[in-house]
Amino acid sequence: MVHGVYCTCFDKGVTSYEDAPRVVRASREIAANAQRIFELIADPAQQPRWDGNDNLAEAPDGQRVRGLGEVFIMTTTTGKVRENHVVEFDEGRLIAWRPAEPEQEPPGHLWRWALEPIDSARTRVTHTYDWTELTDEGRLPRARATTAEKLQASLERLGALVEL
Repeated sequence: MVHGVYCTCFDKGVTSYEDAPRVVRASREIAANAQRIFELIADPAQQPRWDGNDNLAEAPDGQRVRGLGEVFIMTTTTGKVRENHVVEFDEGRLIAWRPAEPEQEPPGHLWRWALEPIDSARTRVTHTYDWTELTDEGRLPRARATTAEKLQASLERLGALVEL
């Protein structure tokens, strides 16, 4: 733990680039209530503001996620459109999605955000990237490059937007 921040990975014995952890996680306490933070995460139009991976360019307004099974659209910084399939959802507490190319099945990676209220003004936010089920060989280099430090960058940017 460094300055109240936790970064972990779950594969032991990583020895090379090819053996990168397939689940990475970062966690941070943010001085804001869970609902305020969740609004930024669950509204795709807000995501480019705090994306520490510098991968998201834009998303149309009006896509605020409200439930399991929804799909929201994003455009990446390389101009690719992604449909994000919401596979976990608990309003104000948890959201996870699997990205896919338009009209395709998700290739198996997952982005998850879990929020745990500490009190009315502080929340522990955990960001996870899980590519244990990724089947698209072409996406493996980018998946391997998604580190806990990049997830932490998203948490830092998110915190900067909501902390007073």
